[in-house]
Amino acid sequence: MERTAAVILAAGQGTRMKSELPKVMHTLAGRPLIYFPVRAALDAGCAEVIVVVGHGREHVSSYLAKTFGDRVRTAVQESQRGTGDAAKSGLDAVDATRDNCDAALVFYGDAPLLAAADLSQVARAFQEDARCTLALATCEVADPHGYGRILRDERGDIVEIREHRDLRTDAERAVREINPGIFIAKLDFWHTALAELRPNNAQGELYLTDVVSFARGSNQLVRTAPSRDEVLLGVNDRQQLIEAEIAIHERIARDLRRSGVTVRAGARIDEGVRIGHDTVIETGVVLRGNTVIGARATIDVGCVLTNVVVDDGAVLKPYSVLADSHVGPRAQVGPFSHVRPDSDIGEEAHVGNFVETKKTRLGRGAKANHLAYLGDGVVGAAANIGAGTIFCNYDGYRKHTTVIGEGAFIGSDSQIVAPVTIGDGAYVATGTTVTRDVPSDALAISRVRQENKEGYAVRLRARLKPVKKDPDGSKT
Repeated sequence: MERTAAVILAAGQGTRMKSELPKVMHTLAGRPLIYFPVRAALDAGCAEVIVVVGHGREHVSSYLAKTFGDRVRTAVQESQRGTGDAAKSGLDAVDATRDNCDAALVFYGDAPLLAAADLSQVARAFQEDARCTLALATCEVADPHGYGRILRDERGDIVEIREHRDLRTDAERAVREINPGIFIAKLDFWHTALAELRPNNAQGELYLTDVVSFARGSNQLVRTAPSRDEVLLGVNDRQQLIEAEIAIHERIARDLRRSGVTVRAGARIDEGVRIGHDTVIETGVVLRGNTVIGARATIDVGCVLTNVVVDDGAVLKPYSVLADSHVGPRAQVGPFSHVRPDSDIGEEAHVGNFVETKKTRLGRGAKANHLAYLGDGVVGAAANIGAGTIFCNYDGYRKHTTVIGEGAFIGSDSQIVAPVTIGDGAYVATGTTVTRDVPSDALAISRVRQENKEGYAVRLRARLKPVKKDPDGSKT
């Protein structure tokens, strides 16, 4: 469709969302609603994409520019006069000379299940017959209530689309062929037809769908293409938003399963996440943002990953939370670990239960198996961090770095007060507070000398024993 523009109607306020946020900026499967129809247009190969904005235009325009750059432009519908007026605003912005466009697809911006194939199918129906002036998608449903009906004559040719509020007879209401809202026509037809629209309907608006009756009245050929039921799932309120999100998550899981990934029921994988073959995603897992998981990895029950790269063969044990970090090949994380931003868990390294990392790099085979906080650290290969170890990285004003050398051993319940470097092969004794650099292969120990007072516990208990009182308040 190198000579076809896409005009996406996204100017509505979406009052049923009951939100200050523009409807098309509500998120599902990790993306704003508007992302999905724009992505479909780009994937279909449209020469340019125009999104018609209105309510909350600054928010929508800013997102589109940040996400799609100059591949997507916006046009403003200044007043809410209906879908026909919105389409005119978008088509007026199509630069036919810039991309040599001679046709335009027009469709709605609140249809997140729309795919490139749906647009291409309507475009093919339009292109297959040189006499065709206008083509549109249609779909048959069991319950057409609320949808615009496709009305045909005795020969089966389409006559018009009549919106639900404007239906006149029971026979019209019984029609089950409806309008999913995908149209394509030559630019000159669009400009002529939209200029002729009149608000002769129950809502007093300019209906985009009236271009069908205009084409028929001008003795021009109108063709239809069958559409998937899924395309109909538009979003007008938060219930429909969740219904659409469930459908997208199921589609993502289905596609991954077919590509060789085991995805258990109940996993939630957002749009844009990539996963390699033979990886297992267990139930309750949430994968967000730009997360990339390699092959033969295991992401166990309840893990939540946001913008995380997990290399081949890594294992994330249950209920671990990771964000903006990297997990190396065959590394192990969890259970109940918290890997915070800018952490790099190296090849075959271990981060165990109730260990928190932040802006810390663990070298190959390094281990922090339980109950530790590692913030602003560099941990060398094969180093061992004992339980209860704390990297004291913050002095109230600045963050400081702790460096642990290769093969070093940090005993349990140690406090490492940064900035400090512990050399290769060094040993920090259990319960030590490290405030100065430790040379390689040295032992660091700082403990209060233990003193045992024989028999003192008996005297202590006698002194601390609580005094009992009788019910009358007297001491016993």
